[in-house]
Amino acid sequence: MRIALVTAGSRGDVEPFAALARRAIDAGHDVALAVPQDPGVDLSGLPVRHLRISFHDLVGDAGVSPVAALRTFRSTIRPAMARMLEDALRTILQLRPDVVVHHPKVLTAPVAATHLGVPSVVVSAVPALSATRAFPAPGVVARDLGGPLNRLTYSALRGSSAMFAGDVRRAARRAGVSGPADPPHASLAPVSPELLSRPADWPASARLTGSWPPATGGAALPAGVQAFMDRGPFLYAGFGSMTGGDPLERARTVIVSARVVGLRILLATGWGGLALPRDLAGDGDVLAVPEVDHDVVLPRAEVAVHHGGAGTVHAALRAGTPSVVVPFAADQAFWGAAVAARGLGPAPVPSTKLSRGRLQPALERALTQRAHVAQVGARVRAEDGIAVTLEVLADAVGTAYVA
Repeated sequence: MRIALVTAGSRGDVEPFAALARRAIDAGHDVALAVPQDPGVDLSGLPVRHLRISFHDLVGDAGVSPVAALRTFRSTIRPAMARMLEDALRTILQLRPDVVVHHPKVLTAPVAATHLGVPSVVVSAVPALSATRAFPAPGVVARDLGGPLNRLTYSALRGSSAMFAGDVRRAARRAGVSGPADPPHASLAPVSPELLSRPADWPASARLTGSWPPATGGAALPAGVQAFMDRGPFLYAGFGSMTGGDPLERARTVIVSARVVGLRILLATGWGGLALPRDLAGDGDVLAVPEVDHDVVLPRAEVAVHHGGAGTVHAALRAGTPSVVVPFAADQAFWGAAVAARGLGPAPVPSTKLSRGRLQPALERALTQRAHVAQVGARVRAEDGIAVTLEVLADAVGTAYVA
């Protein structure tokens, strides 16, 4: 198969597509991967095309606050998205693939697929593409509203896509493409059933594939990380692409709380969500690095404190490591609630309420859950959502798939 993979967003949106690209190439498929600039993901050895958008810059300009994003929508976000949508459309048309696999943000991907007469498959780490009574739209409402009201919350997500409808039409017109897009052949979520059950009212085309094993690009650990891990038990803390607030005070809360429960601290500063205070750096029990490979580090950690992105939640699950989720925005509170409901970590601690009085008991609770999470982790590691996905793509194209 000739497969076009097109994604947009931060690290958590790019990593699953990179993992799929590597496995598809290993299986003998012809693959092209289109990603944003500065994705923060190891893409070595992959056939990559870059779209004219940097979500690192967008987050830096707008932060994670919806209010801040609204302030910069017309001046920054919309022009950047318009460039990305046009780039994605033209890239797919040039590639002429047998199937298009795309992130929901890439609204021009199904337009290009329909023009070429090939199927599209949409992949989202967040189970928000199909309305359900089982839970509200992740990122729209933080608590279960019950049955019919849950389904209504998904209209908000359709409205957010409608904001870029004009940009999609303009991109199509400039590329000489017209007509409505066909619906996707399938809608896939690389989510483990150990974390979330498939809603009974989803259409047949919507599937939870199970966890996607990580890509193995061979990225080295930052200097000192291996030696730090070898010295004994530690806590991992990282908030990925989250920004805003006071990163020094946030890190201070994590470090002091971890010391009280007897753990050293590996701090991943990410895009600026954490910063090591100078007065806490001298005891030798804290190491701060920009980022690490979660699938290498988390199996060694006693507990992981993180923002609750879908990718990090699943990395902690695969590792068998309890999560203390500190949600900032979007779907993170949804994942934090799912983690707590399955006994995979304590109740989430919102970033706006992060304090030693809340985090320390959460860490103590997480440490009592390690045996249960280890058992769940073994089952998650046995899943192979990428193999399931490749079977779906083969079905879409009408070819036989051999693992």
